[in-house]
Amino acid sequence: MNVIEKILAKASGNKEVRPGDVVVANVDLMVMHDLSSNFVMKVFENEMENAKIADPSRIAFVFDHNFAPATQQAAEALAAVRKFAAKHGIRHVFDSGQGSVHHVIVESGLWKPGQVIIGCDSHTPIYGALGVFATGVGNNSMAALGFQHSLGWFRVPETIQVYFHGAMGPAVTPRDISQYVVGRLGEDGAVYQAIEYAGPYIQGLAVEDRMLFPLMSIDVGAKCGYMNPDEKTIAFAQAHSAAKDFEMPMNDPGVAYKQVLDIDVSRIGPQVACPPTVGNVRPIEEAVGIPIDIAEVGGSTGGRIEDIRMLARAFEGRKVHPEVRLQVVPVSRGTYSTALREGLFQILHDAGANIFPPSAGSNQAFNMGAMAEDDVMLSTQARNFPGRNGHPKSRHYLASTLTVAASAITGRITDPRG
Repeated sequence: MNVIEKILAKASGNKEVRPGDVVVANVDLMVMHDLSSNFVMKVFENEMENAKIADPSRIAFVFDHNFAPATQQAAEALAAVRKFAAKHGIRHVFDSGQGSVHHVIVESGLWKPGQVIIGCDSHTPIYGALGVFATGVGNNSMAALGFQHSLGWFRVPETIQVYFHGAMGPAVTPRDISQYVVGRLGEDGAVYQAIEYAGPYIQGLAVEDRMLFPLMSIDVGAKCGYMNPDEKTIAFAQAHSAAKDFEMPMNDPGVAYKQVLDIDVSRIGPQVACPPTVGNVRPIEEAVGIPIDIAEVGGSTGGRIEDIRMLARAFEGRKVHPEVRLQVVPVSRGTYSTALREGLFQILHDAGANIFPPSAGSNQAFNMGAMAEDDVMLSTQARNFPGRNGHPKSRHYLASTLTVAASAITGRITDPRG
């Protein structure tokens, strides 16, 4: 069995499982941001008579979209979730300004290898870089099976292996590679599959960079994504998980795959996901020269400390283009604190950037980043669907931090290789 099969077998009380089996598994952690927690809360309270939460310690809320409520309605929604949490003994409530949901959970140490983690957010598979089976579920499933029984039901997925080798070229980052995979597989290229990201390139990455790959697995329709754990995974868990008694699941020798996709990363240059979807991924040469109004480094796929370091290095002695608004959004308070200590925000502030609280950033434009009809944004965010960040005719391009930095300097989409 592979990692995912082993975790699902253990969580469902089976000695082994195979692709296609349907299992009911114990869930170790249920993760929701402020929007989904409000929806799930309403299902639980309004549609489930006399329901009780089985184990409040397995639930975590992170307020990352409405990090500074701009309306009475938004403020009351957060207040309602706080009251719900207090009423039911849910203590893991990370209130406004803590950061982007999954990065907050990783930083908090609530997870451990071998767990089943579910969330009402499509990017929940991120924990697959940590020896975890993690996937998104609907609000009703979260309320009825998750909250009430600490359970979830799953069909054991078939597995696609994406095998990476070679070395990245100049100004190419893991975001470019993970975005390329989305374009290569297509938005329906792995529906309800597990994706194992493997090969010497993946093994050479830091765990923080590895997380980009399972995080973006939903963009090709996958149920989950993961890496076969190694020494780096174990060291990361020992350093960041609050639990020290974990067993790290690993693939059995000779596991079978539905498909193996071979990718030579040395052949991949900077990539841009062009409107209207995340799957419309193009080599940067096809987008160079497009004027931009907003540039952002932040969101679940950006805003990590290494992103902010790269951005600050790019702006040493340089200024943001006068027609561009550069938004910088750290993914967590830990990242924010590190950036402060290293003087990165001072460099970016002096260059003309705007620094925002740790949060989901402009994602869905709840507190920032709303776009007018003719606006064009280039960001490290995860989504670029029409209307997601404002006017449906605005245009949103997705790229790496280095591409966003180069473009914020010139005022148009620019190849970071110079």
